[in-house]
Amino acid sequence: MKSSKFCALILAAGKGTRMQSDLAKVLHKMNDRPLLSYVLATARTAGAEKIVVIVGHQADKVREAFPDADLEFALQNPQLGTGHAVMQARSLLADYPGLTVILCGDVPLLLSDTVRTLVASHQAAGAAVTVLTTEPPGPHAYGRIVKNDRGEVLKIVEHRDATDREKEILEINTGIYCVDTPFLFAALNQVKNDNRQKEYYLTDIVEIARKDGRKVQACLTADYVEVMGINTLEELRKAGDYLRRRAGGQV
Repeated sequence: MKSSKFCALILAAGKGTRMQSDLAKVLHKMNDRPLLSYVLATARTAGAEKIVVIVGHQADKVREAFPDADLEFALQNPQLGTGHAVMQARSLLADYPGLTVILCGDVPLLLSDTVRTLVASHQAAGAAVTVLTTEPPGPHAYGRIVKNDRGEVLKIVEHRDATDREKEILEINTGIYCVDTPFLFAALNQVKNDNRQKEYYLTDIVEIARKDGRKVQACLTADYVEVMGINTLEELRKAGDYLRRRAGGQV
């Protein structure tokens, strides 16, 4: 079996305009700790041997808040989408032989066991890309997971680009992935910004993998709350309440 060593690549560049504050989203506090601290703890507990944080809005403040010796930072400026964000880590991961697990700095409830399950599922399937998915109650505006009859992932369609039929799909993209590192950066070279937002979508690596004859699979997690991003102050409050209710609040 391939090595299970992985780098955690954490997307933490966003401003979070719906948080009604100029503060970088990942510095907003949940139960007296910044959101990013939860994601870092999850990555470490899950076994990440390397951690790269993509910063952008208030990059210096984020770096100052997390002076940890085991962290490396890459700057995304301007911010042109999730695919563009990951591209900024190329120089730090160019020679990295392990897997890359892409995490979101605004998803503080993710459990380390879920990350380990994602990595194990990726390896067992021999996939190039494994997407962590879930099935939240609707209505919502998340990207949909489009599969074939064999359950293989064909593509991920952003909500704003989805057809009415695709919007009926229950399984959605959490924005969390496990990817073979060399493939990740080779695929990002092919990503284009020909969409309504003129952004470089990380989700496009799924179709690129399929065209290259590589396997793409979904790893479904049952607890949709665990993998939800924080976008508003109300969601921040609810996530804090959820964490307190969760046994021991362990990551």
